[in-house]
Amino acid sequence: MDRFEAMSMLLEVVDRGNLSAASRSLKIPLPTLSRKITDLETLLGTKLLTRTTRKIALTDAGATYVDAARRILEQVDEAERQASGEFAMPKGELVITAPVQFGRLHVLPVVADFLAAFPAINVRLMLADRNIDLVDEHVDMAVRIGNLPDSAMVATRIGSVRRVVCGSPALFAGRGAPKEPADLLGLPCISVEILTPTAGWQFQKPGAAKAIDVLISPRLSVTTTEAAAEAAIRGAGVTRLLYYQVAGAVAAGALKLVLEDFEPEPAPIHLVHLARGQMPLKMRHFLDFAAPRLRASVAAL
Repeated sequence: MDRFEAMSMLLEVVDRGNLSAASRSLKIPLPTLSRKITDLETLLGTKLLTRTTRKIALTDAGATYVDAARRILEQVDEAERQASGEFAMPKGELVITAPVQFGRLHVLPVVADFLAAFPAINVRLMLADRNIDLVDEHVDMAVRIGNLPDSAMVATRIGSVRRVVCGSPALFAGRGAPKEPADLLGLPCISVEILTPTAGWQFQKPGAAKAIDVLISPRLSVTTTEAAAEAAIRGAGVTRLLYYQVAGAVAAGALKLVLEDFEPEPAPIHLVHLARGQMPLKMRHFLDFAAPRLRASVAAL
């Protein structure tokens, strides 16, 4: 049997969570995949998975083997990329992820210019308002907005963005504009579930060390920032978003910023990638190309 192929199949099953999903991802019949895993277990003389078509669980031996297999395949992959010249010249596919609106407004123009400058590199740009796992999704580089948790990722800061509260001029004309964060309790509010899974909006009083938490009761909850901005433009309530998400509407007079003196610290923006030894030239060239351009693009946020 091809041991490397079997390792790859095992890792796909583990990463996808079940045999059926891995079968679809690998585009091989489910019985073939199941047989390959069984053959690997027979070769090793131990059970790696407790499995059904819907759910799998690693045995203790399986967990140890998966960790080792992942390291081995990464080393093989790196050796193959070195042999093919990926570390000697910039080429191959580069997978990048970013938040949807930020990616469209700021990352996509940089990527288009990068493609023109490096014709041997292809880019797959994954736009999603969730933090895509770089390992599971095989992503080379990501734009992250907000404070970064401690991790094995290498981060390059490219700027920051304000967290602003805004509403339509008509709403404030009829209901009054809030002067302090507590005034939001008297206004209809619009929340974005992915940004505020809890009901609290945090503010910072000028000169005060302690943050102010306002527990809003949203009149409207939506799942995208674009929907929140559109609802605010239509007068449905006040919302809190990142400035780039409403900058156009503010400039056009469709939205008005309030509570600017109480804004918390701007959210940092980073380009992040995994720390895995020598960086392929396609990643090094993109980092060197994109970082200064993104810094210039977000400087006004």
